[in-house]
Amino acid sequence: MASTDWAPSALEQERAAYRRGRTRRSGAIATGATVALVAVVLVAIVSSPGWTRVRETFFDPHKAWSSLPAVATGLWLNVRVMIVCGILIGILGLTLAVMRTLRGPVFFPLRLFSAVYTDLFRGLPVLLVLLLLGIGVPALRLQGVPKDPLFWGGASLVLSYSAYVAEVFRAGIESVHPSQRAAARSLGLTNAQTLRFVVLPQAVRRVLPPLMNDLVSLQKDSGLLSVLAIVDAIYAARIETASDFNYTPYVVAGLLFVCLTIPMVRLTDWVARKQGFQGAGGIM
Repeated sequence: MASTDWAPSALEQERAAYRRGRTRRSGAIATGATVALVAVVLVAIVSSPGWTRVRETFFDPHKAWSSLPAVATGLWLNVRVMIVCGILIGILGLTLAVMRTLRGPVFFPLRLFSAVYTDLFRGLPVLLVLLLLGIGVPALRLQGVPKDPLFWGGASLVLSYSAYVAEVFRAGIESVHPSQRAAARSLGLTNAQTLRFVVLPQAVRRVLPPLMNDLVSLQKDSGLLSVLAIVDAIYAARIETASDFNYTPYVVAGLLFVCLTIPMVRLTDWVARKQGFQGAGGIM
């Protein structure tokens, strides 16, 4: 009998129809519950006593449209900062992680430096690092030291985020089973070759989803550069707001950041699914 003659039995067809029915029922219930919740929230907001004032102050369409070019221009700076700093953070974080995982007493100073670095910059708030480097260092008036606040703002982000990324890389490196190193050494590879060709490829692959999350956080925190009077999206919104104290430009900046973040989050979920991470099955 040819394979094309096969057809599911009546019982299997009944089971498939039951599963499709349950799926449609679950989808209808989820949609109805979501619509009801959104409706309740909207009604509660719109019926509040101060809604008219809030709408005029934060959701003015004319103000949003007029401020959009300036805010979008500032956002382009945030994107460039994210790309450049992301590359530098990856390089520095991986270097620190390798230093932290080196074995042998001769490497103790490197391990100590890496541990102190990650402990220090994970403990300091990013805003404080921005102020110390962006305002404090130029105030020293040292010869040959850059005074551009954008340079020091980017340096602050690199120093702070590389501490977190280093720990992510270290977790990946230490998750590689010791038998992998032993097998590589038994084949005649040196320690450096084992790290380069065996350990790091597996480690980077395992920690790619959390690294993507750090990149999303970096994209948002690039807005902190505004405290150094750097005209990014947030500072551009502040300039637009200063003329009439209408805060709609801040909402525009937030929406633009969300438009950047959502594709990155979906990409993170896709990478997580490809890596077999549990709980990354889709939008929800």
